[in-house]
Amino acid sequence: MPLLAWWVSGITPWRFLQLIVQPLVTALATSSSAATLPLSMTTAEQQLKVKRARCAFVLPLGATANMDGTALFEGIAAVFLAYMFGIELGTVGIIAVFIVAMLSSVGAPGMPSGSMAGMQLVLIAAGIPLEAIGLLLLIERPLDTFRTAVNVEGDLVGCLVAERFGHTDEAATA
Repeated sequence: MPLLAWWVSGITPWRFLQLIVQPLVTALATSSSAATLPLSMTTAEQQLKVKRARCAFVLPLGATANMDGTALFEGIAAVFLAYMFGIELGTVGIIAVFIVAMLSSVGAPGMPSGSMAGMQLVLIAAGIPLEAIGLLLLIERPLDTFRTAVNVEGDLVGCLVAERFGHTDEAATA
């Protein structure tokens, strides 16, 4: 993601991470995209120089729907559990698991362990017994903090993309 930020804004990856360290640390501490939202708004406006109107649109939408860390976790966890339970997914099955993971992550709440509800859908789609979710609960909390940080970073990169490619109607803003 820092490379995408570099491409759309010219901010080097290291500098980008320095600018967004406060929202990332807050995301790590709270495991909540929603709780990080006010700090993300401030950082996007003041540090990344994104217009307020774009931040006000992109960040709340991202905190709700942009759960890329969650989608990755759900897909990888389902493939792991399938192999652990001796269920052969095959290429089509793995693709189906990742599609369901992407769709279920959009509806995941921006709160700690909110992805576990969507994880059930992914397990059902893969034919994995729901009891397997107990194995994930053992590692859920530590991984949730990092997933949330990935989600928040994605939201801030989304602001930079909107700033670069967003259309501004000059007549409407004048």
